[in-house]
Amino acid sequence: MLGVLQNRTYRHLFLAQVVALVGTGLATVALGLLAYEIAGPDAGAVLGTALAIKMIAYVGIAPIAGAFAEVLPRRPLLVALDLVRAAVALCLPFVTEVWQVYVLIFVLQSASAAFTPAFQATIPEVLPDEKDYTRALSLSRLAYDLESLISPALAAALLTIISFHSLFGGTVIGFLVSSALVVSVVLPAPSKTERRSVYERTTRGLRLYLATPRLRGLLAICLSVSAAGSMVIVNTVVIVQSTFGLTQESTALALAAFGGGSMLAALFLPKLLDTIPDRPVMLAGAAVLIAGLLAASAVDSIRTLLPLWCLLGIGYSIAQTPSGRLLRRSAHAEDRPALFAAHFALSHAAWLITYPLAGWLGATIGLSAAALCLALLATSGLAAAMVLWPSDDNAEIEHDHDDLPADHPHLAEGARRGGHRHTHAVVIDRLHPEWPSRP
Repeated sequence: MLGVLQNRTYRHLFLAQVVALVGTGLATVALGLLAYEIAGPDAGAVLGTALAIKMIAYVGIAPIAGAFAEVLPRRPLLVALDLVRAAVALCLPFVTEVWQVYVLIFVLQSASAAFTPAFQATIPEVLPDEKDYTRALSLSRLAYDLESLISPALAAALLTIISFHSLFGGTVIGFLVSSALVVSVVLPAPSKTERRSVYERTTRGLRLYLATPRLRGLLAICLSVSAAGSMVIVNTVVIVQSTFGLTQESTALALAAFGGGSMLAALFLPKLLDTIPDRPVMLAGAAVLIAGLLAASAVDSIRTLLPLWCLLGIGYSIAQTPSGRLLRRSAHAEDRPALFAAHFALSHAAWLITYPLAGWLGATIGLSAAALCLALLATSGLAAAMVLWPSDDNAEIEHDHDDLPADHPHLAEGARRGGHRHTHAVVIDRLHPEWPSRP
C-alpha cells in the first residue's frame, strides 16, 4: 500500500489530505462539545441539525463545483478553497449562539463541497494504474481512519491543558499546511472536453451516475453507511456523557474505537479486493453495519460500546472504501470530475436524511429506538443495492449499435460479433447514452 507514496505528486496530495483531516477531526470533536455546552442534553438534536446543514451545502454545491472543476486549473482552485476553509475555522472558537454554528458550518462545508470532488478526481489521473489507484483508495481510507483514531486521542490529550475552543486552531493549521502542500506539486491539467453549457456540465455527472447500474447500487449502500455513521457521529456524545455520565475524554475514546475498527479494515482491504469483486465485499460491509446497529439498541456501558463501535468502524470501511474504484471504472477521464461531484452530492443526500434523523430520534424516542430505526433504514439500503447492482457486473458487455454506420470507428473497438454488435467495457457517454441490456 505504501508503495504508491513513491510518486511525489501523490505523496504531497496524500500528506495534504492527512493534515487537513487531522485539523477537521479536532474541529469535529470540538463541535460536539460546543453543541453540548450550548444545548446540554439536546446536543444530539443541535449537532444533527448542524450536520444536516453541512449535507445541504454538500448536495447543493458539489454538482455546480464539479462543473467548473472540469475547466478550472486544479491547483489554484484547491488552494483557494483551503484558504477559505481556514478563514471560516478561525471564527469557530468565538461562537456563542446555535445560529452562528449553523451559518459557519454552511460556509465551511460549501468550500469542502467544492474541494473534495476536485481533489478526488485528480488522484486517478496522478495514478492511472488500477492497482496503484486501489492502494491509494485504501491509503486514503486509512488516512480517514487514522484521523478518526488520532484526532479524538489528540483532542483528549489537549483537553487536559486547554479549552476545547482552542481545538479549532488545529483546524486552521491543517488547512494552511494542506494548501502549502498542494502548491508544492504540479497537478494534471483538466482533460479537454467538448464545449457544454454550465447547466449541462452541472447535471452531466448526475445523469451519468444514475444511468449506471453499479452506481445506483453504490448509492443504496451509501444509505446503509450513513445510517450507521450518523448513529455514531451524532449520538456518541449523548450516549457517553448523558446516558453513562462519563467525561469528554470518554467521548473521544469512543470515537477513536470507531476509527480504529475502520483503520483495521482498511489495512486488509487491498489484498481482499485483489481477489474478491467489489460487490460482495461492499454488501458484506453493509450487513456488518446492520448487525452493529441492532446491537447498539442494547448497549449499556462503555465496555460494550467500545467493541461495538469498533465493529461498526470495520463495516463502515468495508462498505465504502471500494467506491472510488467503481467511479473510476464508470467514466472517461474527462467526465470524472463531474461523476465524483455527483457521487459526493448524492451520497451526502443520504447523510442529509440520516444526520437529523439520528439526532431527532435520539432526543424524542430514545437512543435504543433510534438505533433500531436506523438499522431498518440500513437494511432497506442493502436490499436495494442487491436489486439495483447486478451480480454479473462484468467489465465488458455485448451490445448493438444500430444507430451507427457499419464503418464507424467505434465499431472497430472490442470483440466484433458481426454487423453492429461488439463487446467492450461500457461507460455512459455520447455513444452509450443508456446502459445496454444484457443478451
